Amino acid sequence: MNYLKKLVMAMFCLMFALRISAQEHPGIMLTKKNIEAVRKGTDTYPLLKKSYQKVKADADKALVESVNVPTPKDAGGGATHEQHKKNYTNMLNCGVAYQISGDKKYATYVESMLLKYAADYNKWPLHPKRKENHQAGKIFWQSLNDFVWQVYTIQGYDMVYEAISPKNREIINAGLFEPMLKFFTVDCKETFDKIHNHGTWDIAAVGMTGYVLNKPEYVQMAIKGSAKDGKTGYLAQIDQLFSPDGYYTEGPYYQRYALLPFIIFAKAINNFQPELKIFEYRNQLLAKAINTSLQLTYTDGTFFPINDAIKSKTYETPELVYGVDIAYADIKPLPDLLSVAERQAEVVVSDAGLKVAADLYAGMATPFSYRPQLIKDGANGKEGGLGILRYGSNEDQQVLLIKAASQGMGHGHFDRLNLLYYDNGVEILPDYGSARFINIESKKGGDYLPENKSWAKQTVAHNTLVVDQTSHHKGNSDVAQKSYPEVLYFKSDNNLQVVSAAERNAYPGVEMIRTTALLKVAELKKPLVIDVFQALSEKPHQYDLPFWYKGHIVDASLKISGFTDQLKPLGENYGYQHIWLNAEQLVKEKAGYLSILNNKRFYTIHFATDNEVNLKVLSLGANDPDMSLVESKAFMLSAPKSNNQTFFNIIETHGRTNTVSETTTGASSALSDLRIISSDKKQVTLSFKVKQKVYTYQINYQNKENFIKLN
Repeated sequence: MNYLKKLVMAMFCLMFALRISAQEHPGIMLTKKNIEAVRKGTDTYPLLKKSYQKVKADADKALVESVNVPTPKDAGGGATHEQHKKNYTNMLNCGVAYQISGDKKYATYVESMLLKYAADYNKWPLHPKRKENHQAGKIFWQSLNDFVWQVYTIQGYDMVYEAISPKNREIINAGLFEPMLKFFTVDCKETFDKIHNHGTWDIAAVGMTGYVLNKPEYVQMAIKGSAKDGKTGYLAQIDQLFSPDGYYTEGPYYQRYALLPFIIFAKAINNFQPELKIFEYRNQLLAKAINTSLQLTYTDGTFFPINDAIKSKTYETPELVYGVDIAYADIKPLPDLLSVAERQAEVVVSDAGLKVAADLYAGMATPFSYRPQLIKDGANGKEGGLGILRYGSNEDQQVLLIKAASQGMGHGHFDRLNLLYYDNGVEILPDYGSARFINIESKKGGDYLPENKSWAKQTVAHNTLVVDQTSHHKGNSDVAQKSYPEVLYFKSDNNLQVVSAAERNAYPGVEMIRTTALLKVAELKKPLVIDVFQALSEKPHQYDLPFWYKGHIVDASLKISGFTDQLKPLGENYGYQHIWLNAEQLVKEKAGYLSILNNKRFYTIHFATDNEVNLKVLSLGANDPDMSLVESKAFMLSAPKSNNQTFFNIIETHGRTNTVSETTTGASSALSDLRIISSDKKQVTLSFKVKQKVYTYQINYQNKENFIKLN
């Protein structure tokens, strides 16, 4: 336990010997002392004004509808599910509208809603449509949604607390919030003490409710766990779920989701007990986590969709609106955060939102600073990580991501050393993300589809190596969680960015090493993507390296003859059963290329191998009777049987086509003659030609001072 954690724990023990004093309402995002300033800000600062107008408009819509608290019966996306979600949003919006406008009709709405919940809550059993393998809630199909409901609802209650009579507050507390606290900490004790995002939401709901109801024993439990010994609880969650770089182990999509309870509970702690200096904990780790979340996006704001991710999610999501506002106002006012807030086009109507809107109005924003970096994984930063390579402006940026991180718990995919490539504002080599239609009840109740396990999690669904048509760790997440890749090297300078990582546990007896670089050469405008993937084994195996791509194949070094009257699945298991084999051809020369047109730009993927390979052209959709899989295309380099195998790939980004003027420039590749000169565990030597110049590219695994040598 580090010194600061010991100090925080000691202070909590001292502080909780007394009741929380000087209780004021509201006291979380919008505080009593700053209400007048925020009111004035809604007239002065355009972004705060716009944000409040939206909140007030939504609150006004709520007032014209009758209070509706249905008996819970529907799964995610169903009518009762959506109504209860709508209710917590309405209560929060009306709470804000009351504080800014002073009109008591908004407070009356929240009061009426909470009295109705207080009258019904104890009559409800556990939800009748419990989500499979999840703890049931009372309001929703899983307890997680109940926790989220309370995180938002308690803020609304805090806003109108003083407008509700003491008698009705007692009814609401006794009928709703106190039973809910018991349910969250006793009935859901396993989740409350779990180091997981569900546990984080539970903790935040309990802690924030403890502050608002002036029940310090619940705040103490939230901070230190149900046993109040620090082995679980909020601080333990921060310690175990985040790396020193602020990376959340489940990946960017769930980092975005988990950040809100971490951040808003920290805001409550800081407001009610500022002497605890919670934002300084672990060297301002929460600030790092917010910045890392933003770094884990492409320049269009879309999160890198590794693991169980919904691909359309951007940093405009409400969780990051809270995160950016609090990071800027309460931790460190970095001016590039303002440009993110500007793109989000809203702020939380709060103390933090006031500062962000005011500084934006003052012209203090600078463009968000995306940078190449290695983001380490694991509580100690020693469980692999994500290598992010970037070149170019935010308007047209090449981005490579190599996933050399740990499994990511239950939401992790079996995709060690996976490669993602973005350019020109779009995906070039994408990740499938999750197989899920979130909150679309007709598609398995909005839950993950069966294809999430049979396809999206499987190795062949990703741009990484598959051995013997079997997924990494045979698709066993418990086994995969016990090990992680090793990052061998990371470097970033003006002309060369490179990340190299090894995976030695995915397949017994097989070592996989991937070294990927962005290399700027004088002859070309855009850097080359140099990708070298080695498999080393004492026994022969089938090695498959798929490249899932966006766009259209427009050229190839060998004639591809597609099967025109019959398709067959590529295999029987581990995701292969979902792939149609569209064409297959032996590459006798051990080298070739395919050219892809995507968003009016050409991407020629050159390849060379040290053994004969079959080129397989693939599409997704086999064994999919419900038509649930999203259209996807790939080509695969398949080496039938060899001990050691090296795949040498270069992606050349070039040219442009204009469909309006019907002109095309730079469509021909300037790259040629890829060769593997030598390849073993110590060193790989390769060569290629750009126009008339021959380059020799060498990887020296045992020489970190001269890891990449280019001649």
